[in-house]
Amino acid sequence: MSRLLVLLAAIAMPVVAWLTNSGTFGPDNGTMSDRYPTLLVAAGYAFAIWGLIFLLDLIYAGWQLTGTRKADDTLTRIAPWAAAGFALTTSWMPLFAMSQFWLCLIVIFGATACLIRCAMILSHDSTPQEGQWMWAWLPLSLHAGWLSLAAFLNLAQVVVAYELASTTQQLPWSLAIFGLAALMLLMVNLRMRGNIDYVVAALWALVAVYVKQSGSEMAGAQTAAWVAIGIAVVLVLQTVMLRRKYPGGLLPNPARAPG
Repeated sequence: MSRLLVLLAAIAMPVVAWLTNSGTFGPDNGTMSDRYPTLLVAAGYAFAIWGLIFLLDLIYAGWQLTGTRKADDTLTRIAPWAAAGFALTTSWMPLFAMSQFWLCLIVIFGATACLIRCAMILSHDSTPQEGQWMWAWLPLSLHAGWLSLAAFLNLAQVVVAYELASTTQQLPWSLAIFGLAALMLLMVNLRMRGNIDYVVAALWALVAVYVKQSGSEMAGAQTAAWVAIGIAVVLVLQTVMLRRKYPGGLLPNPARAPG
């Protein structure tokens, strides 16, 4: 049942995204984001990654329902987490359009946790099925990596929307949020011993933050831009070190999965 829910939720994501951007639930995401400018917002082009994520998630959802994969214990373990992550991603879109920012924050961090859980389970599978990296680990890791930044961008918008801190001098509290985001990215990447797909999605977001903030006239924007690049550099260096330490895969001994 949970595997079928994965497919249904994967189909729902692009459908609801199209409805949201068509104005069905309210202003589109770009319009809503522009209403609450922050020092963590990314350039608009970066959100095109959702098209790739949705496509790969759909392929994964169909793949895990067919053939010998139906008997794969690892895919069975991640199915409830993937279904929940996809469903939460879907529900975030209309909630954001309807300005339900507190709910959005809970939902997006919930989706992030679910997709990270999927990526970690797959990363620690000592006997992966053929095709698992391409059709499961790749899409779920990309989704998790993008959400790991998007959740903190959403947090910054909540601060601005509800004026929880200064909206004219955003740099001090923005640096704190950057720090939290960096901590989570580095800890998750360390736990997965350098998940390149996870890191690529995060880097895409960080570079887009740099592009947006380097051209912004908001106070502190230039500093925010370079902080984003700094986090990206540290994340790349960490990944290179981890891949050198574990050149054959996630685990030092591929025959032994962690307990």
